[in-house]
Amino acid sequence: MRRTVVKAAAGASAVVLAAGAGAATYAALEDSPSSGAAIAVAGSPAAATSGGTVSDVYDGSNDSVVEITVTLGSGAQQGGPGAGASQAQGSGFVYDANGHVVTNAHVVENATSIQVRFANGKTYDATVVGTDPSTDLAVIDVDAPSSAFHPVTLGDSSALEVGQEVVAIGSPFGLENTVTSGIVSALDRSMQAPNGYTINGAIQTDAAINHGNSGGPLLDLHDRVIGVNSQIESDSGGSDGVGFAVPSNTVKSIVSQLVVGGTVQHAYLGVGLTQPQSGTAGARVSEVRSGAPAAAAGLEAGDVITSVDGSSVASVQALQSAIDTRKPGDSVKLGYVRDGATHTVTVELGTRPS
Repeated sequence: MRRTVVKAAAGASAVVLAAGAGAATYAALEDSPSSGAAIAVAGSPAAATSGGTVSDVYDGSNDSVVEITVTLGSGAQQGGPGAGASQAQGSGFVYDANGHVVTNAHVVENATSIQVRFANGKTYDATVVGTDPSTDLAVIDVDAPSSAFHPVTLGDSSALEVGQEVVAIGSPFGLENTVTSGIVSALDRSMQAPNGYTINGAIQTDAAINHGNSGGPLLDLHDRVIGVNSQIESDSGGSDGVGFAVPSNTVKSIVSQLVVGGTVQHAYLGVGLTQPQSGTAGARVSEVRSGAPAAAAGLEAGDVITSVDGSSVASVQALQSAIDTRKPGDSVKLGYVRDGATHTVTVELGTRPS
């Protein structure tokens, strides 16, 4: 059966990039874009199981969730799309009292204008502060009075547990203020970002996620945002109970940088990766990008990277996660196996191309 990968925004095709009202699932076993992709995907504090009810979460968080309508293409005019323009929808949530709202990068991609609707029905204009396609996160600035902003609390996604109850709030198919609930189905999944890189540590949930949920919050039972709903995996193009969210700890790191400077830089090794033969630990280099730090260090296709700075690497995802924790310009010592012999090499990481 053919598997459909869809983003959770609204208004476009349900099959690949439903920008505005859809969710999409991707996963790539590489630290840079490639056509070869494979699925690999992932809680909230254990105490969250003794929290409130779904109704409590909705009552406590709904005022923080917004519907985002973007105008795409040319010919945009005040009050609605002009000739040649189209509209799409997504969701978001209030990040702080200064008017910053978090959503997915794919929701606001190519937007010529943005309007944000709050739970009380009032609508305001917004502008993009910054986007990070590598994690599919964006921050927009809403031109609204301070009384409109009810910031959420970001939880600790590293404390999540499989089976923990979660709640999603958003605007699937433009149906604002919709709440769905479910559990954390799995942890440490991988999604493919809009620019082809891998988002590690994603949360898998069976809470219904549909087109328009993109950018909305996934919450625990204590009203804490533990993820940003981003993608679904579906044979039908609709919710099949396999949704994915960017973890809140990634949100904390990326959004704090976007709010201050509007840009984010990621460390870059510059290799394509595949998992070695079954039972073999490490990450096999399938390709070395021309001019990349890995090429300068002498790494070659076929090498199996087994450690980073002395810490063993068990899988492709483990290597990606290790590189993700570094910054451009950092030097790392990689252990690798080539033709049965063990080697080490020091690599100065670059800046990931956009």
